[in-house]
Amino acid sequence: MREQHVGVVWNPSKKITREELEAALPDSANLRISWYETSEDDPGRGATQQALDGGADVVLAVGGDGTVRAVAEHLAAVESSAELGIIPLGTGNLLARNLDIPIDDVPAAFARALEGEAEPIDIGWVELTVDGESRRHAFAVMAGLGIDAHMISETKDELKDRAGWLAYVESLGRAIPASEVIGMTLTAGGSDPVEEQAHTLLVGNCGTLVGGVNLMPDADPSDGELDVLVLSADGLGGWLDTLRNMAWDNGLKRLLRPDATADSSTSTTHSRVTNLKVELVEPRLVEIDGDELGETAEMVINIQPGAIRVR
Repeated sequence: MREQHVGVVWNPSKKITREELEAALPDSANLRISWYETSEDDPGRGATQQALDGGADVVLAVGGDGTVRAVAEHLAAVESSAELGIIPLGTGNLLARNLDIPIDDVPAAFARALEGEAEPIDIGWVELTVDGESRRHAFAVMAGLGIDAHMISETKDELKDRAGWLAYVESLGRAIPASEVIGMTLTAGGSDPVEEQAHTLLVGNCGTLVGGVNLMPDADPSDGELDVLVLSADGLGGWLDTLRNMAWDNGLKRLLRPDATADSSTSTTHSRVTNLKVELVEPRLVEIDGDELGETAEMVINIQPGAIRVR
């Protein structure tokens, strides 16, 4: 068997030492391992390039969603043939959850990353302007504005350290009233613009969040499309409709018809796109894969099919 050159892009802020990580590695005589630390100023893109410059065949993202996103973004941007492995050490671990990568079991995650077969997944790209600066970022799971962005903004880091993903539940009560219904125009591909009145917009490459909540049941990270969910609930009746749509129409009822596509309702709209232009009547906070980007009034989202290969 050919020796694997493994570049480990490691977030040292996580509560695990390099010695503990090394002890969790599977025994193998065919591994050459190099370590690259991320920093607060560079969550992984520079370290990923160092790993590639060093000849890594496999790049392991060891950290939370921010580290995984940064590594995946760089691999997609340079169209590298190096494969991605994920060692989830964060709060949400969203991509790992959607790909059934072991969580809270570092040795099992290492085994999957070093011994598993790689499969291609798509990557989404967001172009937007924040504080007068044009920016372009990738996401592996989802991009959004509204409740999810406010929930991330309101979540306290110290509570995440103590309570894990349950910290997001604590912030939800503040995120809902902060997410007011506004006007937005959505233009998908060559279609005519669609006017919406909504408080939340999610564009997903994957659909499952923490706690097993599946917001976009049709989302498949390797199908060459992005799933769009627009939420417009306003008042008790609207929220009850949203809950019914998620829990019944696109939850329990799908167990009886697993081949069905996602159902929309009065307060929820599901669709699928390869590119989407979003125009808002006023700026709103945007997040991608759990990272807050700031406020914008316009963004363009595209998909890069089969952008990276993940173990």
